[in-house]
Amino acid sequence: MKILYGVQGTGNGHIARARAMSEALRTHDVEVDFLFSGRDKDKYFSMEQFGQYQTRRGFSFVTKNGKVDYLQTATDNNILHFMQETRSLDVSHYDLVVNDFEPISAWAAKRQKVPTVSISHQNAFRFDVPQKGSSWLDSQIIQHFAPSDHQLGLHWYHFDQPILPPIVHTQSHEVTSEEMVLVYLPFESLDVIIDLLVRFVNQPFVCYHPDVVEIATIENLTMKPLSHQTFQVDLHRCNGVIANGGFELPSEALSLGKKLLVKPLEGQFEQQSNAATLESLGLAHSMDTLNASMVRDWLDEQQAERVVYPDVASEIAHWLMSGEWHCSQSLRQRLWEKVDFPSYVSM
Repeated sequence: MKILYGVQGTGNGHIARARAMSEALRTHDVEVDFLFSGRDKDKYFSMEQFGQYQTRRGFSFVTKNGKVDYLQTATDNNILHFMQETRSLDVSHYDLVVNDFEPISAWAAKRQKVPTVSISHQNAFRFDVPQKGSSWLDSQIIQHFAPSDHQLGLHWYHFDQPILPPIVHTQSHEVTSEEMVLVYLPFESLDVIIDLLVRFVNQPFVCYHPDVVEIATIENLTMKPLSHQTFQVDLHRCNGVIANGGFELPSEALSLGKKLLVKPLEGQFEQQSNAATLESLGLAHSMDTLNASMVRDWLDEQQAERVVYPDVASEIAHWLMSGEWHCSQSLRQRLWEKVDFPSYVSM
């Protein structure tokens, strides 16, 4: 079998899932090519495991100071260029296109009638799961941004819907609980983050941010440039994580038993919904702004219990190889039976 795997590159969560799926698919007799879109080619990092991957411009959103800048987003995304990229991508020699909310490969496969399986957190919002701030336009984007024949949605809880647990990609580092807190807020202003964290003089923080180009120390704060390898080391040794409201990093933090504080991106319904869902499940705290008093209260919280998620990537890889893409009921049932939530999780 030959697969083209299309990955939305705007956020690192999609790429983290692709890492896990890449490793799982290597255990099968299959050839996989990767295509990423949504950011400039030179902005990708730690991509060695994807081999000779392709990149396209695709679509993305522009943020400023923790908010979606809709005007700049509309200006920067060129529909004519998108159509050219879609028409020029030949997927006819692939048996299957697997897609994680990546529109170029999805629309090329639709035009050329190549079977498509979509695996993403966004697919969970096709069903009756908790949502906050969603609009008609958001619903249309979920349905049509990256069309597919078959969909697998991922979420932290099943909500009695036909969805799967998260694909968690963590490396085999020793899990400890040092005093340090890991901070990853890529959509926030770096200056604002620094101003917030240096107030807590007795609390060490390690902060990863796209604007950091080399390791630097500012009082109690260690700044680091983006790196998958070193980030995973710090994630395994921290005692808590402060992050935006994405899906993959909270999934990794929960699976490692790290307490979690999220600040969702303003104007992005998926992140708003994620934050509300984590709070309602009792799995995390959230804040609408970078609020010092909320950070202080959260720092005083006890360590979290880990959520045990199974090896979802390997199970999906087996399912993909079976070719029975129209039926995922047994896959869902098998995976949720292996999930173990802390006693304080409630719905």
